[in-house]
Amino acid sequence: MLNTTHEPKQALLEQVMRLADQRLAAPAASEAKAFITRYYEQVDAEDLASRAAEDLYGAALAHLAFARDFASGTPKLRVCNPRGEEHGWASPHTVIEIVNDDMPFLVDSVAMEVNRQGYTLHLLNHPLFTTQRDAEGHLQALLAPGAEGGHTESLMHVEVDRELDLARMKDLGNGILAVLADVRASFEDWQAMRSKMEAVAAELATPPATLDPKITAEVREFLSWAADHHFTFLGYRDYELSAVNGEDQLRIVPRSGLGVLREPKLGGVSHSFAELPKELRALAREPNLLVLTKANARATVHRPGYLDYIGVKKFDAAGKVVGERRFVGLYTSSAYHADPREIPLLRQRVARVVERSGFRPFSHSYKNLVTVLQAYPRDELFQIGEDELLETTLGILRLGDRRKTRVFVRRDVYGRFYSVLVYLPRENYNTQARVKIQEILKRHLNGTTAEFTVHLSEATLARMHLLVRSSPQEAPRYDERALEADIAQATRRWEDDLKAALVEAVGEERATGIVRAYGEAFPAGYRDAVSPRVAVRDVAAIEKLDDAHPFVVSLYRPVEGDEHTLRLRVLRLGAPVPLSGSLPVLEHMGLEVLDEASYEIKRAGGTVVF
Repeated sequence: MLNTTHEPKQALLEQVMRLADQRLAAPAASEAKAFITRYYEQVDAEDLASRAAEDLYGAALAHLAFARDFASGTPKLRVCNPRGEEHGWASPHTVIEIVNDDMPFLVDSVAMEVNRQGYTLHLLNHPLFTTQRDAEGHLQALLAPGAEGGHTESLMHVEVDRELDLARMKDLGNGILAVLADVRASFEDWQAMRSKMEAVAAELATPPATLDPKITAEVREFLSWAADHHFTFLGYRDYELSAVNGEDQLRIVPRSGLGVLREPKLGGVSHSFAELPKELRALAREPNLLVLTKANARATVHRPGYLDYIGVKKFDAAGKVVGERRFVGLYTSSAYHADPREIPLLRQRVARVVERSGFRPFSHSYKNLVTVLQAYPRDELFQIGEDELLETTLGILRLGDRRKTRVFVRRDVYGRFYSVLVYLPRENYNTQARVKIQEILKRHLNGTTAEFTVHLSEATLARMHLLVRSSPQEAPRYDERALEADIAQATRRWEDDLKAALVEAVGEERATGIVRAYGEAFPAGYRDAVSPRVAVRDVAAIEKLDDAHPFVVSLYRPVEGDEHTLRLRVLRLGAPVPLSGSLPVLEHMGLEVLDEASYEIKRAGGTVVF
C-alpha cells in the first residue's frame, strides 16, 4: 500500500513555491525556495492542511528576514500576532519566532515554558540551517547541512493560544529567553560539570580515614556511573560549611557555579539552608558522604519536574564536614530503565532488602519482592533509606492483588517534601480521582503543591507516586490509615457503593451473583441520577420481570418533593413505553407531566427499559 499522506502537503508547498517565483527576482526566489523546502520539511502534513499558501509563504519569509542578522551567542526572539493588513500573512494564533545556535534540549525546554505559562501549544516547527555569516552576523549564504565552514543554527516557529494582552506577551517572550539562557549555560558547561564529578570520584580513591572504605568505594562507583551519561548535568556549585556566632552557615564558593548555578559569581550565603530549622541544619554536619534528594527548584531545561540533587560532602583532615560539592540535573532515561541490581548504591540497597526479607532464594515471595524493587519509582529508590524501603516493599507485597487502597508516606530528610505512594484499584483511577487524591494529600500534609506520576498496567492496582511540597518549618502529624480511608472514600465508584448496598440488603453470597449480572448494566446517566440504595430496589423489581410479567409500575412521592409532586417508575422488559402512549393515561388521571428520563439497563440475559 502506498503512503499518500505527503501528496497534499507537496501540492500545497508547490503553491508556496509559485508565490516565490511570482514575487521575487530569480536569485532571491531560488534562495527563498531552498529555505521554504527546509523550513517545512519536518512539519506534519496535517498541521499544514488548513493553512493558506499565502500564510505559509509569509511565515517562512518573515522568519528568513528575522534570521538575516544574528550574532552567535545570544538568541533572537519576537512574539507577535500576524495580521494580513500589517504583516502580509496571518495566523489565528500568537506566533513566537526564535533564532538561536543549535544545541540540545531547545524544543523540550521551550515547550515546557509555554505549558508552564498556561498556553496551549498549537504548532512547534524546528528546522535546522547551516549558515555562513560575516563578522557582523549578516547572513551570506544558506549551505548544505554539515557543509565545511558553516554554522548550525536553530530556527523555531511556535504557535500558541492567541494572546492580546501586551504585558502577557512580553512575559511569554521573557520566560522563553530565560529558559534559552539556562539551556545555553547547561550546554556550555556540561563538560566542565561532568569533569567536576569525575574529579570528585577520583578524589575518593584516597578518602578520609574516618569514612568506611566500602561505602566510599560504592559512592565513587556511583559518581562514575552518573558521569557516564546517566545524569544530565544542569548545574554545579561548591559550598563551604562554617560556624558563625555559633550557628552553621553554608556559603557559596565564589565563581564556583556552573550551568544554571553560575550565579552569583561573588558567592554569598545559601538562603535555603539558613531558613531550615536548626535540627535540619545540623544534618549538614553528619559524616554521610553522599546526599541524594530532590532540589527545591524546578527544572527549566529538558523535562518538567524538580531537579535531582547529588551532593558530595567535603571533609578536613580530622574527618569533619567542611563543605559540599552540589550537582543538580536529571537522571537520564537509561538510569530509569537499567536494572537497579546493576546500579552502584542501589545494587547494595536492593540486595540488603532482599536478604533482610528472609525469603528463601528464588521462592515465589522472593521473586515478587525482586519484581517490586525493579518496578519501584526510580527517583524514590535513589533517595529512600534501607529500613524504609524494606518496610514499604513488604507492605506492597502484603497488598498483593487485592482491590484495596494503600498509602506509603516518606518525608524528605530536609523536610521540603513528602514522597507518597498510593495504590488503588485500577478501575477507580481517572483524572477526577487523581485531583481528589492530590487535594487530600495537600490537606493532610499541609502541602502547597502535589506533583504526580502514574503507573498503569495489566495489574489489578494502579500506582501513583506524588511529591507533596511542604515547609521544613512544619511537621504536621498524619495518619496513613486516615489518609487511606479518605482516598478510598473519595475514589469509590458508584458500582462499589451498589455492591455494598446489595450486600447489606441480600447478603454477600447473593450480592456477588447480582453484581456479576449487573456489573456493566447501568448507563452513566442512571448512575448520575439514581443512588445505589434506590438501584437495589430497581434490581429487586427487575429480577421479577419475565415474559408473563413484562413490566413493573411504581408511583411514589420523592423525599425531597412537596405534597403536589409524584414520580412514576416503569420498568419494562424489552421495548420502552412510548410517551405518546403513557401521557394520555396520566393526563386522564389529572396529572401533569413535567419531565421524563429513560434508561436502558442491559443486564445479562436481556434489556430492561426504565
